Amino acid sequence: MASSLKKSPDRFLNRELSWLDFNMRVLEEAQNPCVPLLERLRFLSITDSNLKEFYMVRVAGLKAQVAAGIQDKSQDGRSPQQQLAEINERAGVMIAQQSETWKTLRKSLVKEGVDFTTPEDLSVAERKWLLQYYRDQIFPVLTPLAIDPGHPFPFIPNLGFAMVMALKEKGGKGEQKMSLLPVPQVIPRFIEIPGGRRQAKRKYVLLEDVVRFYLPRLLVGFDVLETGVFNIVRDSEVDIQEDAEDLVRSFESALKRRKRGSVIRLVVGKTMPKSLRKFIIEKLEVSDEDIFERPDLLALKDVSELITSDKPHLLYEPLNIRFPERIMDFGGDSFEAIKDKDIVIHHPYESFDAVVRFLEQAARDPNVVTIKQTLYRTSKNSPIVNALIEAAEAGKSVTALIEIAARFDEEANIRWARDMERAGIQVVYGPLNLKTHAKISLVVRREENALQSYVHFGTGNYHPITAKVYTDLSFFTCQPVLCRDAARLFNFLTGYAEPERIEELAYAPKTLRSTLIKHINAEIKHAKAGRPAQIWAKMNSLLDPGIIDAFYKASEAGVKIDLVVRGICALRPGVKGLSENIKVKSIVGRFLEHSRIICFGNGQGLPSEDSLVFMTSADLMPRNLDWRVEALVPITNATVRQQVQDQIMLANLLDNTNSWRLKASGEWARVPPAKVPFSAHKYFMENPSLSGRGTALHTQPLPPKLKLATESQE
Repeated sequence: MASSLKKSPDRFLNRELSWLDFNMRVLEEAQNPCVPLLERLRFLSITDSNLKEFYMVRVAGLKAQVAAGIQDKSQDGRSPQQQLAEINERAGVMIAQQSETWKTLRKSLVKEGVDFTTPEDLSVAERKWLLQYYRDQIFPVLTPLAIDPGHPFPFIPNLGFAMVMALKEKGGKGEQKMSLLPVPQVIPRFIEIPGGRRQAKRKYVLLEDVVRFYLPRLLVGFDVLETGVFNIVRDSEVDIQEDAEDLVRSFESALKRRKRGSVIRLVVGKTMPKSLRKFIIEKLEVSDEDIFERPDLLALKDVSELITSDKPHLLYEPLNIRFPERIMDFGGDSFEAIKDKDIVIHHPYESFDAVVRFLEQAARDPNVVTIKQTLYRTSKNSPIVNALIEAAEAGKSVTALIEIAARFDEEANIRWARDMERAGIQVVYGPLNLKTHAKISLVVRREENALQSYVHFGTGNYHPITAKVYTDLSFFTCQPVLCRDAARLFNFLTGYAEPERIEELAYAPKTLRSTLIKHINAEIKHAKAGRPAQIWAKMNSLLDPGIIDAFYKASEAGVKIDLVVRGICALRPGVKGLSENIKVKSIVGRFLEHSRIICFGNGQGLPSEDSLVFMTSADLMPRNLDWRVEALVPITNATVRQQVQDQIMLANLLDNTNSWRLKASGEWARVPPAKVPFSAHKYFMENPSLSGRGTALHTQPLPPKLKLATESQE
């Protein structure tokens, strides 16, 4: 089998199907009785949002290929048509499971005092309140739209949720008429009936049920014969002309086009009458394979509205986010703490405030002369952006490289760019044909008549909100070589010239791929020479065929490879003669695994004091290695390397409570319960990191030493 696979497309797993497998792992968390009830609702909501985005982007792309007559096969040998057929089949199964999961969770919510009812079943007093709510909050934003020869079928925007109605004038006069009623998304989907909280209970009615109940008040003079609700997903991929002269203006027009993309997916209520269903399908020009039914609730993402803080026993225990003691040892002075020793901060267990304070201190420090910053995604009212604006207004030289092509954040990034330009910041958009995905902050400070640089490298975005749920690494250093490399990379992003020399940093699209291949080949040489040879890597996605083939080659040579891949994985592990030395696992739990780490044994195996340890902003995908600007950062400080390798990577490999194993068949199987349960998330919540502990290192016990688990322990 191995010899036939070595050159066959079958050595790769399909990207799209692998993503659907990941979303199913998330859905299983919604079904997991060990997860608190309201958190299970959150997982269910996430799977629905994920699936919509998948259709808006990935499925839309495949459909565009089919429409253009493109028959190019994916790296696993599937045509666009084959992929679409398999995607729709699996998506249908997923949608059915989502509905079953909601049914189960709804029953559990009722037992916890969260009830669901209809307007018809409310008491007289409750219905009186609901009528007033309808008049004040719903009626003003309802707009029924007639559909006839004089009124063409209206445009329903992406993710639009609407009710279709068959009407007839009262008294039976005239022909049947059709009308459409967009259901406003500015109103909560679940409307709480007041009064229940006094008994620690909640009662909800659905917005669409309320709208339907009061249709006679909206459509005076008509009888409502039939109704049905539907939800649509449109093509939302932004297509930008590479030679556009004004990149910002190009994106603004593209965003407008996005709202009018073709319908990719239509979800209808199972009870929708056949005549209404046929009418909607014809008007929206949707193919049969793109129609999905839900037996009850459409747009399951809205169940997140039911997550409230008044039932703490149904939520995860609050996370006690720590601030690095080492920075506090220096009175909160980030520069002095970094000058003393490199620091790595592990989010969300350690506060993202350390990153914010670094930039706020730089903005207010009169000795800071220059700040350079990449921004891929950030939050509303971003403290990062505010700090940059404050620095510019204080007369410092501030450069912000904004990636306005960050999908679904383009509009926000354009607004930030204009705000910063008004404040005097030099805003740069980077190379037009490359997304800037590297996360770097560079601060230059005047110290003792010389200039001293400080740099922050991150695996995640400069986003204080997502930093509370994404696991990421923030690395602070003032090592001259890494600061010089960061400055050279910024010059590449803001100017035309590629760096003449990069000393230790590797960067995409130029040297990151070749650096990884070089280190994989070095492990192969160690294995052939009889020395220990080992690779550990953690990432969100593994798709690049060149890197996968290099891993296969290393496995054949005897290199032991352990991969932690949260989402998409195209590598097929455990195939005798091809990948028998490769293991792949995925961790799906309370926190979204987002940090990217790569460790090479360097002839000593892992973990080792002589290993080569890197953190990176890049996943191992063609887009990251060839079409984006990414950074691969070597970790050379002994304490920081020990934390990243012996704490973070090892704990991920040891985890047996939130882990899944990928089989050679391409199926994922949950790691069965172990005699000694070990949760990486729980471990990090309870144990401070090594590099950030400062004087606490001498006053508190070290975290328990981790040892690599065997398969039997899992």
